[in-house]
Amino acid sequence: MTKKSNVYTRTGDSGTTSLVGGTRVPKTHPRLEAYGTVDELNSWLGLLIQLPEVPAPQKEVMAQIQHKLFDIGCMLATEPDSAWQPQSLPESALTAMENAIDTMDAQLPVHNRFILPGGTCASAYANIARTVARRTERRILTLAQDAPVDPLLIKYINRLSDYLFILSRAINISCGASEIFWNKNC
Repeated sequence: MTKKSNVYTRTGDSGTTSLVGGTRVPKTHPRLEAYGTVDELNSWLGLLIQLPEVPAPQKEVMAQIQHKLFDIGCMLATEPDSAWQPQSLPESALTAMENAIDTMDAQLPVHNRFILPGGTCASAYANIARTVARRTERRILTLAQDAPVDPLLIKYINRLSDYLFILSRAINISCGASEIFWNKNC
């Protein structure tokens, strides 16, 4: 006897899905755009963690961020009037990320020019994740125009893009790769 898969339910075959709370919405709904982009961002972090050029302490930081991103996705997928509500994002999560940024940034050379993505592949991946974080922030802000969104959640995603920028620099510096500065005269 073949076991039936639990992966597919067929309930989304018509282009709708259920929020936590039971309401069915189109898969193009701003709430789905927001938490779907959080999921994409989390996937990029999953890739970064696997790269040997990423320092071990930052892999630990990103693993914690991945858990928080899953929590954020859950918050965004839950209707405000749902009987079940996820836990709020703690302020300590934002503080931990800011501490990680400050620790890395203190070890980097000061710069006053725009830095282009590149250097090493790992740094370029960190920059891709950074741009996905920026898009995630925009999708969450779009949702916030019509639905309540915890302001701390928005700050966290904004700070995550800063973290990923600093991480991209730290990877290049630790690998001995030159940073690529924007040349407006090219």
